[in-house]
Amino acid sequence: MAPNTVAAGSTSSANGSIPETLGELTFLVEISGVTIGQFCECTGLSVEYEMLEYAEGGNNDFVHRLRGRARYPTISLRRGATSQDALLKWFFDNRQEDRLTITIEDRQGTPVRSFGFASPFPIKWSGPDVSSGSNAAAMESLEIGHHGMVG
Repeated sequence: MAPNTVAAGSTSSANGSIPETLGELTFLVEISGVTIGQFCECTGLSVEYEMLEYAEGGNNDFVHRLRGRARYPTISLRRGATSQDALLKWFFDNRQEDRLTITIEDRQGTPVRSFGFASPFPIKWSGPDVSSGSNAAAMESLEIGHHGMVG
């Protein structure tokens, strides 16, 4: 299932111009329509198909290559630690949800593209590493499994 482009303000490359790349993106995450937070990093937005090879008997010119099952990695999200608790409530409630939606937003908070995932479930939460002498931001992360992309 292809991701949805939700903003109409992007430049088309059909006329030969190069579309502008977006910087300073944030990722708005919703579980079954409930916002669980905004994140500054997101990985795992990919799909890969297994490749099956079939050697046809009597044909030595080539091997047939067929597309097999789709495989989806876990989604990893990172953000600065906040007082918002919707993420942790979802993690510890252990409820099966219908849909995970990740919306990429630009600097002004305008949606650029969204990705939907079926039956999300939390796998791992990591809290911030804290050190009194550090100037680094306290970051928390969340890993989410799912059953594939949906439109």
